Amino acid sequence: MKLISIIEYFSEIEDPRRDGYAKRHKLIDVITIAVCAIICRCDNWEDVEDFGCAREEWFEGFLELPSGIPSHDTFNRIFSSIKPEQFEKCFNTWTKDICQLTKGEG
Repeated sequence: MKLISIIEYFSEIEDPRRDGYAKRHKLIDVITIAVCAIICRCDNWEDVEDFGCAREEWFEGFLELPSGIPSHDTFNRIFSSIKPEQFEKCFNTWTKDICQLTKGEG
């Protein structure tokens, strides 16, 4: 099985924000930071923002971050409006493939 980037797994999620409005943050950047933060036991959007800020240099290695790390309000607004079934499908596929790659260890 080929290792696929987290970005590729979650790129199927439709951006709920309306076209024509300034989108300061790429949807995939917001999702990737949030997933990493939640895995590292962040409990709320303020923690997710703090996590992203503390690791911004690392995230810049593979995310675009055109406007830096999103605020906790941005994380909340975006995750409140994405379709849960789309996120669930992407997340389940990603975690299933990770289990296969690691043979369930870790």
